[in-house]
Amino acid sequence: MNAKIYLYIGIMALVTYLIRVLPLTLIRKEIKNRTIRSFLYYVPYVTLAVMTFPAILSATGSIYSAWAALIVGVLLAFKGRSLFQVAVFSCIVVFVLELFIC
Repeated sequence: MNAKIYLYIGIMALVTYLIRVLPLTLIRKEIKNRTIRSFLYYVPYVTLAVMTFPAILSATGSIYSAWAALIVGVLLAFKGRSLFQVAVFSCIVVFVLELFIC
């Protein structure tokens, strides 16, 4: 059984290594296609959102307070508030809803 585990770890390491190294070795010139450049520009933001969104909805005791804080945070972010203000107001929304309503 231990041999299978080492085999699985080795295969995962190889796949991870190839995914990271192949683009560096195969793409040597600058990417000029606007669509591909736009796609690559937004990849870090999408990755962060995909990791953060489930944590936002499961971090509170109630799904309703989580959704309310998410909505408040998104609205404040669209209005141009700072990250600190968005976080503080979202936390206040969760606190008030958990304390009085839920």
